Amino acid sequence: MPSPYRALFATPGTKGFSAAGLLGRMPLSMMGIGVVTMISQLTGRYGLAGALSATIALSAAVAGPQVSRMVDQYGQRRVLRPATLLSLSAAVLLLFAAHYGWPDWVLFVACVGIGCVPSVGAMIRARWAALYRGTPQLHTAYSFESVVDEVCFIFGPIISIGLSTAWFPEAGPLLAACFLAVGVFWLTAQRATEPEPHPRERKGGGSALRSTGLQVLVATFVATGAIFGAVDVVTVAFAEEEGHKAAASVVLAVYALGSCVAGAVFGLLHFAGPPERRWLLGVCAMAVSMIPLLLVGNLPFLAVALFVAGLSIAPTMITTMSLIEEHVPRAQLTEGMTWVSTGLAVGVALGSSVAGWVIDAAGARAGYGVPAVSGAAAVAVGFLGYRRLKRPAPGRGGSVGQHSEREERHVA
Repeated sequence: MPSPYRALFATPGTKGFSAAGLLGRMPLSMMGIGVVTMISQLTGRYGLAGALSATIALSAAVAGPQVSRMVDQYGQRRVLRPATLLSLSAAVLLLFAAHYGWPDWVLFVACVGIGCVPSVGAMIRARWAALYRGTPQLHTAYSFESVVDEVCFIFGPIISIGLSTAWFPEAGPLLAACFLAVGVFWLTAQRATEPEPHPRERKGGGSALRSTGLQVLVATFVATGAIFGAVDVVTVAFAEEEGHKAAASVVLAVYALGSCVAGAVFGLLHFAGPPERRWLLGVCAMAVSMIPLLLVGNLPFLAVALFVAGLSIAPTMITTMSLIEEHVPRAQLTEGMTWVSTGLAVGVALGSSVAGWVIDAAGARAGYGVPAVSGAAAVAVGFLGYRRLKRPAPGRGGSVGQHSEREERHVA
């Protein structure tokens, strides 16, 4: 590991919460695709599979910011454990309902409950911010977390799809639930690095989403999430059409690998110039990278195209986390980070659902039109809201003369 990354773990407790965060985030890449694989295995209905995955994402979009807002007020331990127990109970219901062929509405109710899962990635980033705020190490920490995210997306789909296809259909979601339980309860047992809560003493404090800059980031990442959701579902269907459904996990891992490589390199670099400009460039790169998917003819070509597409993901996400720090109050940082995840979740819901119906109607190759259209929408929203990103929240930015210093602290 390069020295800037190794130096992150000189502070006591960092290794422990990072390891817990890795386990707690595995369900992010395993549950949705695991549900798609499980339902398609048991029923052959990709439309239903995509709709259930979308329901989990939409539920997380509604519940996630509320959970994180309570975390900012009351602390991680007091909030995360009850929320996780609710999500785990719903996961058990889903597995029983799928296995025994219960009515579809039971599946949807269970997926709503699963969506109460806390945003573990936001919790880990909040711990890094509490330790390294105002230092160059924070950029490195955010880059490291992006790499961890992609490691989850490399191995999560492989594990989830592989278990569900080789062992039994419910195996993938079941293991995802186990990872969630271990990760969250291990994380919340580590009190020394838990960020100090910020009780709201005044009425009308409002949501972090009142920030216009955060609104732009969230809206853009709705479209970006649609890219991710559609790519997951369409890739599984495309691999099945090619006669190698289990290979979908490997292809999706290659997609995440591209992002992982880019994120690791990005964390070693320092940049001059406005971070919002790099963010917009990243959004444009993600959109353009969807075009080759329309031309895929086989799985090897798809894997190469997705690797290239993945190169723009982590740098854009790292920059986004830096921009959030500039556009939301410090006492609402966890909530602000979760709102971006919420935007992604809404997009994943839309992308996976629409892609599922397109696949059922016209086949997997036509499904790759969904991420292409979603990328174009992300670029449009990014350009329309760009000026808002140049105005940090009161008290978070600096004068023009201080701008470069602020960027070096928060570059991502």
